[in-house]
Amino acid sequence: MGAAVIRLAALTISATVMASAASAETPLARGSYLVNTIMTCANCHSPKGPPAAVAGKDFSGGLRFDTPGFDVTAPNITPDKETGIGTWTAGDIRKLMLDGVRPNGVAIANAMPTGFYGILIPSDLDGIVAYLQSITPVGNKVPEPIYKHEVKRQIFPGAEKPVDPADLSDPVKRGHYLATIGHCMECHTPLVKGAADFQNSLGKGGREFPGPWGVSTSRNITSSKANGLGAWTDAEIKRAITEGVDKDGNKLKGPMGFGYYAHMTDADLDAVIAWLRTVPALD
Repeated sequence: MGAAVIRLAALTISATVMASAASAETPLARGSYLVNTIMTCANCHSPKGPPAAVAGKDFSGGLRFDTPGFDVTAPNITPDKETGIGTWTAGDIRKLMLDGVRPNGVAIANAMPTGFYGILIPSDLDGIVAYLQSITPVGNKVPEPIYKHEVKRQIFPGAEKPVDPADLSDPVKRGHYLATIGHCMECHTPLVKGAADFQNSLGKGGREFPGPWGVSTSRNITSSKANGLGAWTDAEIKRAITEGVDKDGNKLKGPMGFGYYAHMTDADLDAVIAWLRTVPALD
């Protein structure tokens, strides 16, 4: 049996074990795991110091996104009734995540990657909602959003509907699921006329992100050997994801959520890497 076949078999076994473990978790525990690792919700929704989150203010509102289309600050998503989502129902939270619409019917800016969340299996979505309703309320009022023109929502290809839970035992499909709800390609795909060019430039990188870290430019994460991850080992990719150190030992900048990804299981990280290997090379 070849090395590649052995490795894929090991990944499949690992993913199957992880899928079984996930099904045995309570909804609250599963939601906490997803929110605090691959989905990096606090990365945007917590005040920055810089660059770390301000202690005791997790999820109470954070980064500002000032673009030609909108000027919004990531809102308070704690259960605070005055400044957060404490008056929202579970259905309200689900609707925002899946449809990008607040309880008052107003569409939110696409800085919130709701176009990636349609792939969520119902049990994971329920867990996320349960966790958000369980965290400590924090009073913190953020500025009201300013919309400069109509909000246009973009659905990530493959996220149109929930994935079949049975697919999560396949390492590549599990990696695609995790990378999708982690909205990796939101940052790592360039914009064309204000929309991510998923069709022609998926994972090519090149977007600039100003913030407390300075200005960072998203990397090419396709399988290109010249400019992407094609010449990287799995260990090098995992180090970049969890420690923010690239193949050559250079320290990477935010908003990449290294500190959140560091708490992912090895099986989930391996699955994400297995999927990244399938992203077509672009230079």
